[in-house]
Amino acid sequence: MTQGKQHEPVDPGPQSGSGKITDQIDFDQIEALDSSGHRRLSGWLARLVAVWAIFAAGFHLVVLVFHPIDPWLFRNYHLVLLGVLGFILIPGWSKAKERVHWLDWVFVVLLLVCGWYIVHHFQALLWRAGVVPTKMDFYVALIGVLLVLELVRRASGWALPILCSVFIAYAFLGPYLPGMLQHRGYSMERFFTYIYSLDGVFSVPLAISSKYIILFIIFGAFLQVSGVGRYFVKWAFSVSGHARGGPAKVAVIASALMGTMNGTSAGNAVATGSFTIPLMRKVGYSPRFAAATEAVASTGGQIMPPVMGAGIFIMAELTGIPFQHLIIAGIIPALLYFISVYFMVDLEAIKLKLVGFPRHMLPSFRSVMRQGYLFLPVLILFVMLLMGRSVVMAGFWAIVSSLLVSWFSRSTAMGPSKVLKALETGAKNAVQLMAVCAGAGIIMGVIALTGVGMKFASVILGIADTNQFLALVFAMGISIVLGMGLPTTAAYAVAASVVAPGLIQLGITPLVAHFFIFYFACVSAITPPVALAAYAASGISGSDPMKTSVTSFRLGIAAYIVPFMFFYAPEILTHDNLLKLILHSFTALIGIIALSCAAQRFYFGRLNVPLAVVMFVTAVSLVSPNLYLGGAGLAVLAGLFFYQRYYRRRNDQAPGAPAVAG
Repeated sequence: MTQGKQHEPVDPGPQSGSGKITDQIDFDQIEALDSSGHRRLSGWLARLVAVWAIFAAGFHLVVLVFHPIDPWLFRNYHLVLLGVLGFILIPGWSKAKERVHWLDWVFVVLLLVCGWYIVHHFQALLWRAGVVPTKMDFYVALIGVLLVLELVRRASGWALPILCSVFIAYAFLGPYLPGMLQHRGYSMERFFTYIYSLDGVFSVPLAISSKYIILFIIFGAFLQVSGVGRYFVKWAFSVSGHARGGPAKVAVIASALMGTMNGTSAGNAVATGSFTIPLMRKVGYSPRFAAATEAVASTGGQIMPPVMGAGIFIMAELTGIPFQHLIIAGIIPALLYFISVYFMVDLEAIKLKLVGFPRHMLPSFRSVMRQGYLFLPVLILFVMLLMGRSVVMAGFWAIVSSLLVSWFSRSTAMGPSKVLKALETGAKNAVQLMAVCAGAGIIMGVIALTGVGMKFASVILGIADTNQFLALVFAMGISIVLGMGLPTTAAYAVAASVVAPGLIQLGITPLVAHFFIFYFACVSAITPPVALAAYAASGISGSDPMKTSVTSFRLGIAAYIVPFMFFYAPEILTHDNLLKLILHSFTALIGIIALSCAAQRFYFGRLNVPLAVVMFVTAVSLVSPNLYLGGAGLAVLAGLFFYQRYYRRRNDQAPGAPAVAG
């Protein structure tokens, strides 16, 4: 979702950690969060758009569950239904924010015409698109591609349409380029009809958007409208709100729960950060640290099973690996990531001597657990996926269960009006990711047509010279650079098309290669200089965006180490050797905690720069799969512990409770 309205903070000024906090936490405001950035329509147009959105959501559910149709036709309807919403709801420029411009209606009509043309000439287009197109095929395809680029620009900014334009230009400039980038070139007619077909715009990314992403966004809308999303945050507060720096830990837990259903890191940062960032500032965290914490936690939601921010669906399609296997593979890496972030905020709270919220301000854990049945929709989804049921049916029954579970309490019960509201919200929230997937399809179409993906693979092979570590470093750089400014789904789709073939040719398994790329596509959202999640969170906290992105990079440092574990200790993903899995997971856990201590320069007391460097090297040795290095790392940790205790005792220092004990 795009960054939208930013709500007023509960209390913009930070307070001393030892000060008294008397304000009550208003959990009701969570339901009012609006991260869509859409126009606020009124009157007949608002009602018309609501009916269109409800129809679009209902149409997708009917086709997916009860009455399947041809894939190209279904993706065409998907693009048209949500594209119309996009042109009406998302302003194209600042002066058109208040009302729908006449140019928006022109775009709507053109999109409807393009959609009708595909339906009307469907049988003929199946064999002539991209091969022997007619003049009218070319004109419709050209208009369709331009409409997609405009929709992508409105939904996600300039980065993705510029990247699409670069790839489109490459298709025509290839004959004039030197060396390996050269290709024979293509005519305008063949190129655009190829791109505006099942090989481009309507290829794998839009297939995933129409089958899976919209389904789970509708599921998330049902959770939001029924109040289950608010319950997740209340549960997180009841568990950790009283701990030192409680709101930061709540942000970590709540973002893990909410972010897995959200399609973008920035959208999750705005949605949960509007509530958690002011509370973090209230207990004493700096605005920059509060924003960075929310950005890192929201980014982690993209790697948290079972949904993993929708990118996992593209991975399943590209690799052919069953979806439930990918879910299981992602559990331990996600836990390591969030444990690292949790310790980061805990160590910051120790250094600043912060407290949490008083118990009387927080919901009682016992009363919250009485509503534990509200976790059932997510649990049902997770169990059905692990049982091997289709993703569509698992998502559908998760939606149905969220409706049924809401009836257990009068406060959450969904009547007809709330059901329609959830369908409307789901369709509107799916617009951005649909546009992003359509844009990613253009890039993947160019890659397939020109063969540039295999050329990148040969570059990786040449630079690495069969050295897999160098290949991984090179792949990391490409994934992060391609992901800067792009939503996670598009970043992974593009990076996987360019980088994955080269890694697989080096002998790296598809599971490891794609997870490696997926992680770095995700963390591009917190990597300077273009860190979308950090920028979104800084807009709420009022901190400097660039400084916030640097802090988010430091807090999320584990995410840059964990992917290399996939290669050196693949058991963490494959789970095919229980003993190695346990050993590697244990040493990785200790290493991740040590990494947090090094980044925060605190380990049973403050660390000077040389000791922080020693701690960082120790953490890397523990994260590595080499058991000898792991043993040496444990020995160094023990030595640092005794040194810190002796040093603190000698200098009569007492900076608070022990860090690791926290």
